[in-house]
Amino acid sequence: MTKSRLCPAIALAIVVMTIACAADADDANDASSVDTAPAITSDAPAPPTTAAGPAVPDGAAVYQQYCAECHGVDLRGTDKGPSQLSIIYEPNHHGDYAYRVAIREGTREHHWWFGDMPPVEDITDIEIEKVISYIRAEQARLGFEK
Repeated sequence: MTKSRLCPAIALAIVVMTIACAADADDANDASSVDTAPAITSDAPAPPTTAAGPAVPDGAAVYQQYCAECHGVDLRGTDKGPSQLSIIYEPNHHGDYAYRVAIREGTREHHWWFGDMPPVEDITDIEIEKVISYIRAEQARLGFEK
């Protein structure tokens, strides 16, 4: 009779799944035993709720904070940076990934004569996604310049 051995990775996966399933069962049992709070019957206003984290500004606000100085408050560019309505920035030529990289890491001068774009300091990943969504919405709304 031969002894079979499990690959260490498979054995670890089995242990992790067993622990996770046991935790899920415990959570289900805990949830059924929790008392619910009584309903509020007062006409008094509800206490203010607290947010889970800091408020995230909308894409337009993020754009104005980080981008407008060079790319213009109307996205049409300035003497410091190109218009984001240029056909060069349409999604099939410069996709969202290109925006993410340019914002996070900066980019070398290409398609323009304003010099290299430095990385945007202190912008969060959420703000980057918001500003890209805003730029794309404005491109769709205003159209591209040739």
